[in-house]
Amino acid sequence: MKHTYKIIALSCFLFSITLSGQDKKKEEVPSKAAGESIHLPPPDFNFTGHKGRTYMDSDPPQFPQPVKAPKGAPNVVLILLDDAGFGQFSTFGGGITSPTMDKLAAEGLRYNKFHTTALCSPTRAALITGRNHHSASFGVITEIATGYDGYTCVLPKNCATIGEVLSQNGYMTAWIGKNHNTPPWETSQAGPFDHWANGLGFDYFYGFNAGDMNHWNPVLFENRNLVPASTDPNYHMTIDLADHAISLVRKVKSIAPDKPYFLYVAPGATHSPHHAPKEWIDKFKGKFDMGWDAYRQETFERQKKLGVIPADTKLTPRPESLPAWSSLNADQKRLYSHMMEVFAGYGAHCDYEMGRIVDAIKQMPDADNTIIIYIAGDNGSSAEGGIEGSVNENLFFNGISEKWQDNIKEIDELGGPKHFNHFTAEWAWAMNTPFQWTKQVASHFGGTRNPMIVSWPAKIKDKGGIRSQFTHTIDIVPTIYEMIGIQAPESVNGITQKPIEGVSFAYTFSDAKAKEKHSTQYFELGCNRGIYHDGWMASAMSFVPWNPNRAGFDPDKQKWELYKVDEDFSQANDLAAKNPQMLRQLQDMWWVEASKYNVLPLDWRVTERFNSELMGRPSLGGNQKELTYYPGQVALPDAACPRLLNKSWSITADIEVPENGAEGMIVTQGGIVGGYGLYIQNGKPSFVYNNLALERPTISGKDALPKGKVKLLVNFKYEGKENEVGKGATVSLSVNGSQVAQGHLDRTIPAQISLGEGLDVGMDIGSAVDFNYKLPFAFTGKIEKVTYELK
Repeated sequence: MKHTYKIIALSCFLFSITLSGQDKKKEEVPSKAAGESIHLPPPDFNFTGHKGRTYMDSDPPQFPQPVKAPKGAPNVVLILLDDAGFGQFSTFGGGITSPTMDKLAAEGLRYNKFHTTALCSPTRAALITGRNHHSASFGVITEIATGYDGYTCVLPKNCATIGEVLSQNGYMTAWIGKNHNTPPWETSQAGPFDHWANGLGFDYFYGFNAGDMNHWNPVLFENRNLVPASTDPNYHMTIDLADHAISLVRKVKSIAPDKPYFLYVAPGATHSPHHAPKEWIDKFKGKFDMGWDAYRQETFERQKKLGVIPADTKLTPRPESLPAWSSLNADQKRLYSHMMEVFAGYGAHCDYEMGRIVDAIKQMPDADNTIIIYIAGDNGSSAEGGIEGSVNENLFFNGISEKWQDNIKEIDELGGPKHFNHFTAEWAWAMNTPFQWTKQVASHFGGTRNPMIVSWPAKIKDKGGIRSQFTHTIDIVPTIYEMIGIQAPESVNGITQKPIEGVSFAYTFSDAKAKEKHSTQYFELGCNRGIYHDGWMASAMSFVPWNPNRAGFDPDKQKWELYKVDEDFSQANDLAAKNPQMLRQLQDMWWVEASKYNVLPLDWRVTERFNSELMGRPSLGGNQKELTYYPGQVALPDAACPRLLNKSWSITADIEVPENGAEGMIVTQGGIVGGYGLYIQNGKPSFVYNNLALERPTISGKDALPKGKVKLLVNFKYEGKENEVGKGATVSLSVNGSQVAQGHLDRTIPAQISLGEGLDVGMDIGSAVDFNYKLPFAFTGKIEKVTYELK
């Protein structure tokens, strides 16, 4: 009997090996036949064999096997730069060196008719879902969301991301860098977290939840955990992001060599602030002294030589609202050329760091079977610095213009940690050579046409080739699915999905002359409208992006232009007067597409929509008039902070001062671009109000605080009437019921306190709201609580 048991056990073991081999073969090819419905996740595992009274009279056990990607599935790396123009980098004829792009283009393909949405959040929503930006509820950036279907900036569950789909198809998925697709009111530690990167299906996230970020003092998260500030004096965020991307891929491939990965890298450069190491800025000293007009002409000639634009392309003229370089005085030229040097150093540094990631990937055994898609910009280059440039981009979002006479005083500090700087609108226009206009202008290619490079050594044979089929951001997802060998799922996590609205362009890999398959595409952003159809483009521009004033706009009086863009690469020849019938046809088609994809209602407001309270966006604090915070509350995002703008309020801090006194920040909101802080320095209480870096008035007590329990009160009395914004205020500071200081503010922040930074209790993380203390300026006493009262 003993030997019989051994024979039975051996038979079961051999049988299980046979089953295991069969299961393995089956697992390696999980994709279903074309046209068959795909539902994610697959049904839960159930043992299908015979189960007897004991294991001895049952079939051998089987474990549920990890989901495997299709056999031979490639790794995928998707790199998305920010605010970059078609004529910015050298790979497409620009003046900023980009050796990483050069290397990938030499072994792959350059696409010269790839399009974005003209703004960051919308492009990124389309990029990770394969749906039009309004379909994915991202008709605008998150900071100006409204309560209409196409504009909530809450990614719907029926638009599952590529991270979710690939993760459930056997991929490791990671998101490194900028996440501008989580509603701001959901980015606090109170959640909900289903719209954070991890909640959107990505296994790993390391980056920031905002539209832009201070590169010297960023607020970063690893998955859902706040990353401690670096102590490295040479820290720069782009380097940090590259380090984490490299480390993660190496780690995953060491642990699971056969598991493919999807790596989405969005460094946040070259969006403002234009922060770059000085040695990189110095590389471009004097390189842009020719000015923007000459730069456009030189770039245009290089583009024709490279073949990235047709030889018969026309260079579009400078808009009348932008000055000629020759009209500037010597000081303006000195300031503006240096702003461009800073920007160039910023871009070149970013491309170098992306190169470190690419080099690390190239050293791995499966490098040839790795697809790298490198997109230079989520929209055209940004004109949000205004005609005179900016040292604080938050001024633009508050509807305040800057003057070059003030900015030139800071020329030696540009690119460093003291400013949130941005170059001029004229340089942005130049970066978009040969096209008209810039970021935000969805009607014209200066806002929507971005360089794209695709490298896949194992499959792409036309190395160094150029592709000119019309492609769009929504085409990336279906292209990746086709390259991997999977289908878009019909349902994900029980939710029926919207159809993918993009078209795969994998057909272009092997045929430069293949007929394009993406034949119709609408564009809309802030009433800048356009529609492409079979080689034609109708364009209707609403506003120049450097002017936030939208008063008196009427979409029915908007001027439409018409271009035959398969013959007129740069939209230089307006045919509206010659072919009104075609223009009418395209206008009608635009309204059909707009109705289909949740574009309506049109909304041209800008500054007003940055005011969350005015727009009625959700707030975690709700309508509470009293909010209390405790030590350890840091990085509370701006959208979850007390709504203090254009009203009276007070802060009461209950603290305890030890025998040897106390120093440090009690409570602060914001950073270098705007905010306030209540702190103790040299034993004395102070309150600083950073009015968008235009001034930082501070009121301070004359005497040191007493030892023991102390109650500090900041009373902020707003002087504006109802619906008046940015008016003055009287601020007083009291200690234990006795006023110790008072000051007057001639003006206050009207619409947005800060960019990417929020409220901290007991320290100041991110950038400093003032420059008279050293970060993190942790409080050395004891804080019981900090209470806000909104009047």
